[in-house]
Amino acid sequence: MPHLSHGKNILLVFLFILFQSCGKKVGTPSVETVAVIDTIIAMDTTTLIEIKPAVVEVQPVVEEPKVHTEDLNFNYLKAKSKVLWKTNSNSDTYTVDIRMKKDSLIWMNISVSMITGATGIFSKDRVQFFHKINNEYFNLTYDSLSTKMGFKINYEILQSLIVGNQPFKKKNSRVIRENENYILKQDEGRIQIDNYVGPNRKLKKLLVNDGPTENKLTLDYEDFATINQFLFPFSSQITLDVKDKDNKVVKTLISIKYSKVELLESPLEFPFKVPAKYLNK
Repeated sequence: MPHLSHGKNILLVFLFILFQSCGKKVGTPSVETVAVIDTIIAMDTTTLIEIKPAVVEVQPVVEEPKVHTEDLNFNYLKAKSKVLWKTNSNSDTYTVDIRMKKDSLIWMNISVSMITGATGIFSKDRVQFFHKINNEYFNLTYDSLSTKMGFKINYEILQSLIVGNQPFKKKNSRVIRENENYILKQDEGRIQIDNYVGPNRKLKKLLVNDGPTENKLTLDYEDFATINQFLFPFSSQITLDVKDKDNKVVKTLISIKYSKVELLESPLEFPFKVPAKYLNK
């Protein structure tokens, strides 16, 4: 059975949290023409020769249209997924069950070979994680989790990235057209973010770069399918390039495939129990 280490536990939870193209039509202005007339005097005659006017086209400046993503809307979400975790040294596979109450709670159960290894719950202000196999309990703020992971994380970002929504909504995003996609370029403090929005108005790729540390995250969403008239990405791949304490870049690849996703109106249960002996520490 693969071993769930402390560092891997936190990152496994984090990978789900840290880890579109319609716009206002811009009218094309009429082309402005400028007539240029040259007059030349022939050396052996007094006859004026008039050159036909040359037309110079002034190309209009066309602004990129405003682009927005189509977010997944729900009250409760229930999902089951397989997670492949791969580094240079090893590869593990996990089953991860997720339950969510929009803007309130996210619950995860991580199991290996049908045996529950860990359970985590995310509220608006804290992250609690109980490692059943190693009998370890973690109670973290988002600030401390961000420090451990090398990226800024909070509940809103977590929720958006699980369901494939754009994590940062800013009105002053710079928009670049790239083939059929639009790229929304953003700055969030020291973090630079590129949001790739596909023709379906869903987030297709997310690039996150922490300038000072040079830590990078790439998240690709694929296999979109319709659930309750909303598109949901049933596959995603995360690439993490994070420097360790020795300033060496550690690369981690995480592949996530959902086998079932439900958007529900009726409330879900979020079972999370920690033995009292851990709470009293």
